[in-house]
Amino acid sequence: MDEMEKSISFDGRDIRLKVGLLAPQAGGAVLIESEDTAVLVTATRAAGREGIDFLPLLVDYEERMYAAGRIPGGFLRREGRPPEKATLISRLIDRPLRPLFPGWLRDDIQVIATTMSMDERVPPDVLAVTGASIATLLAKIPFNGPMAAVRVGLVGDDFIINPTYKEIEEGDLDLVVAGSPDGVIMVEAGANQLPEQDMIEAIDFGYEAVRDLIQAQRDLLAELGIEIVREEPPELDETLENFIRDRATAQVKEILGRFEPDKNVRDAALDEVKDTIKAAIAELPEEDPVKVAALANEKALSNVFKDVTKKLMRSQVVDDKVRVDGRKLDQVRPISCRTGVLPPRVHGSGLFNRGLTQVLSVVTLGTPGDAQELDDLHPDEQKRYLHHYNFPPYSVGETKPSRSPGRREIGHGALAERALLPVLPSKADFPYVIRVVSEVLSSNGSTSMGSVSGSTLALMDAGVPILKPVSGAAMGLIKEGEEVRILTDIQGIEDFLGDMDFKVAGTDTGITALQLDMKITGLPMDVIAEAINQAKPARLHILGKMLEAIDTPRADLSDYAPRLMTIKIDPDLIGMIIGPGGKTIKGITEETGAKIDIEDDGTVTISAVDGEKAKRAKGIIQGMTRKLNAGDVYAGKVTRIIPIGAFVEFLPGKEGMIHISQLADYRVGKVEDEVTVGDEVIVKVREIDNRGRINLTRLGIHPDEAAAAREAAAVK
Repeated sequence: MDEMEKSISFDGRDIRLKVGLLAPQAGGAVLIESEDTAVLVTATRAAGREGIDFLPLLVDYEERMYAAGRIPGGFLRREGRPPEKATLISRLIDRPLRPLFPGWLRDDIQVIATTMSMDERVPPDVLAVTGASIATLLAKIPFNGPMAAVRVGLVGDDFIINPTYKEIEEGDLDLVVAGSPDGVIMVEAGANQLPEQDMIEAIDFGYEAVRDLIQAQRDLLAELGIEIVREEPPELDETLENFIRDRATAQVKEILGRFEPDKNVRDAALDEVKDTIKAAIAELPEEDPVKVAALANEKALSNVFKDVTKKLMRSQVVDDKVRVDGRKLDQVRPISCRTGVLPPRVHGSGLFNRGLTQVLSVVTLGTPGDAQELDDLHPDEQKRYLHHYNFPPYSVGETKPSRSPGRREIGHGALAERALLPVLPSKADFPYVIRVVSEVLSSNGSTSMGSVSGSTLALMDAGVPILKPVSGAAMGLIKEGEEVRILTDIQGIEDFLGDMDFKVAGTDTGITALQLDMKITGLPMDVIAEAINQAKPARLHILGKMLEAIDTPRADLSDYAPRLMTIKIDPDLIGMIIGPGGKTIKGITEETGAKIDIEDDGTVTISAVDGEKAKRAKGIIQGMTRKLNAGDVYAGKVTRIIPIGAFVEFLPGKEGMIHISQLADYRVGKVEDEVTVGDEVIVKVREIDNRGRINLTRLGIHPDEAAAAREAAAVK
């Protein structure tokens, strides 16, 4: 392929597309650039494997530290397991890409996006999403595209396309919109309690830019002489399919028409029907075409049965406006909330139930040293709020090996984290590092939004002074022809067999997080607007139930949470506090039992479960860093004696020496004649020599000065 370059501009922000330059053996490859950020995206197709009944699409986003002129940390000094951010970007690329492949496609497809250069101003993620579409089209893979994505920021009152990292941080919105020619297909957003109407306008604004990028891709393909591939699905023998449909349809319709609220009862009844059909096939003669087809495709029964259930469930919603559990389209399942579920050694806990979905969120408060260090290409160096999501197999009544968190778990945790970030107190007001773990104990849809609600309960139970409580609801959609039905608070079967999973989280003021995923090729803006507006009363209803359990953060922290004290010292004195090889700070820690964290700006955070230990460590550091002046008077204690004088600790961690000639206003024969170790004495700073040594005296101290020193020591 000949080299070709195309450029498109949004308010002076250029996106450059380069093809034919790199990766000539990939099915399709594009280098997509903006400023000095460059992402290479490739798409490759391989022949399908035997027995695969799904689309084996693999999407990977990879970061190279050389992109920012850095060498990786660690012993190996090379990239290893992808950081969390890379996993989230992989998901961001996958989510709008996957629904645009035809449902019958079974070939192996791999999309790899690699950040080759990054100027730390332009985020690479939306470039990678658009690049995935271009690479797929260049590879001539059947695809209902083009597809593109942009980021929308809000600076002041103005929306901007593809803001820089700084503009994202300073603004009130971080929104990614992906779309196809048919409409919006994916939304990911974090916002500072943005009103619904503003969010709708932002999505619409973003989709306009998406359409420009879609047209740019069409123009590029036309210049290259490449047509978008629209392959027809292979012809299938419908003998087996018709056999299953004839026997399943009436029975499945009857089961769905019971409006059974218990998922397990309904699933058991459907499984019984499936087993009956399986037995009927087994009884057929060996030469029967139905049995021959069933033996050739063992998954046919499950696939056709799922399709029958899907069509009947959807027609019930569209035609009768009733859901499988008997709820109205905009009705939320029964909710219950509790706090303080676990013993007080846990700093805070909240249990959230919505129908058969149950999430237990647990809060742990840590010190600044517990913040997560980030080693990736992005500007943030650490996180002080961590939200982790666990989905054990027993939550859906299954058994399988436990593994490290997968992409889904990481994604759901990140969504809940994003929803709660806008209401967390500032570091200055609440210097704790906060970790929330959401344990999904039972799942029947919308566990991520259950995590948001459960975590709000847990944070308030822990005494974290959040600005406002946050709740979340998941919206679904059924689209049959021109008929569209939006569902509030979807359950598992509605997510599995529906067309949309739209999660909306926020406070009573506005939205803090959005996540929209489609299973169809796009939605018009009026439907998206309707879904956002329909989610608001659901969120407020859920929020009301939460506030019945706890309506304000608790006034006191758990007795087992660390007590933090923060002081500010001259940054030039940090080295003195740490000491050679960390000796001094380790000594303070061993003496007091407190944990000490020091930041580069001189902020010192002292923590201990026992507040008295923290106070002791604070006093030592204040004493060590306090500026001394000749003539200052202190009450101190004799710590050791030498022939020429006595050493006195007059501030925590601060010692000076009284020369034998300064012990009394008469000649002293032996130091021990005047003082012994442990004696409390009043001393005055006589001088500080050029080596920093402090010389003390007991002479020339006025009685009023002595009294004031004793009083100050008593207060400490």
